[in-house]
Amino acid sequence: MFSWYKNNCLLINGIGVTLLIIMLYRLFGPIAAFALLILPFAGFMAVRISTVFIILFILFSYFRLHEAFVFLMPLKIPKMLALASLLAIAWHLFISKKLKPHWSSTHTIFVVWFVWLTVCVFSASNRGVAIEYWSGVLVKVFIMVLAISWWITRFSHFSYVRLGIMISGVSIAIVALNNKMNGIGLVEGTRVTISRELRSQLGDPNDLSLVLMFPVSFLAAEMFDSDGSKFRRVFAALGLILAISGVIATQSRGGLLGIAAILSFFLYQKVKNPVVVACFAAAGMVILMLFAGIADRQSGGAQEGGVDESAMGRLYAWQAAINMALADPLTGVGINNFFVNYYFYSPHWDGKNHAVHSTWFQVLGETGFVGLGIFLLVIASIYKSLSRVFSINKLLNNNEISVNANALKAGLIGFMIAGTFLTQAFTWPLYIILALTIALEKLAVDTNKEQANVS
Repeated sequence: MFSWYKNNCLLINGIGVTLLIIMLYRLFGPIAAFALLILPFAGFMAVRISTVFIILFILFSYFRLHEAFVFLMPLKIPKMLALASLLAIAWHLFISKKLKPHWSSTHTIFVVWFVWLTVCVFSASNRGVAIEYWSGVLVKVFIMVLAISWWITRFSHFSYVRLGIMISGVSIAIVALNNKMNGIGLVEGTRVTISRELRSQLGDPNDLSLVLMFPVSFLAAEMFDSDGSKFRRVFAALGLILAISGVIATQSRGGLLGIAAILSFFLYQKVKNPVVVACFAAAGMVILMLFAGIADRQSGGAQEGGVDESAMGRLYAWQAAINMALADPLTGVGINNFFVNYYFYSPHWDGKNHAVHSTWFQVLGETGFVGLGIFLLVIASIYKSLSRVFSINKLLNNNEISVNANALKAGLIGFMIAGTFLTQAFTWPLYIILALTIALEKLAVDTNKEQANVS
């Protein structure tokens, strides 16, 4: 029986697949049948060019490209990329053995942070909201941090990541500026958003400014790279102007502070005079705020005397976060639970719940004092890892290491400064920086060993 099947396996399998395709076509339509037909090819491509799928998954997850370009939404691209990425990770980790895990102290602190977030999920006051966010966002972040830190093993990989982040950032900036010029989805009459009617993450001007601010560090690193390609430097300069213009259109003070911090970091590398850099940063911040028209904002504009309504709203939210942590110092109110608990802890109630609008107070209110301490350790571990990369590169003088390290350090600085006014503790930027920093340190160490062996 087995020998007969062996001799006729192609014919038998072909008939079986054909019948399955016909059945799917009759039951679910042509799309399901076509999906089954291309499934083997999709699996093959996911394994062969797995790095591309993982990078695309990060870009679509963070920049929400399918929401900015709505014609992509029916294709369910993020879900397809997630499946392809998981297939590639599983294949190369357990079967081909090409994915070689390594471990660092930064990995350990990140895992401790994820475990604590999980504890805060199950101790949350509204467990359903917390579990939904944990399964929908945090688990993906956890898997991708490990995958990126192990997968990015060549300078060409870093180049693809940087290019992808820059192109995605410029694309979102162009859509934002188009919406601004055509008056599409404006909040308070002046603040630009994208796909607000679809309840997109880009539909909040502060979140949009965060998405646009992140590529600024990569664009600036490319532009200030004197040893880089002239074409890429010109592209980066034009892209930087577009990205900054997009943040200006959101009228987000946190986004503008982040940009000022990033540009000051690169300016300091050229000038080396902190007083001059501080003066340029202050002047630049004033210019950015004038271009942004902050004075014309309905909330936080010049028409509001004294401490403006926007600032008071933040102060009330921050006090609510402190009250949450004092009520439960160990775990706070739980992940993604600040908004639904605002009424119970805020000293001022205006009839609606509010977001915290601060990374630091978000962590304090939702994960307690213990969580804030671990979160600060995560940031400190990234900073120390980048410091080790810079120390190694003093010996190597490798331009690829330099441009990537500068982009990541500038991104970390921008995150910390803008984080005072933007809620970004559990979103992608910090964790992309973390994963790429681990990968860059490993690559720098390996490159240093190779050169030492050659000499």
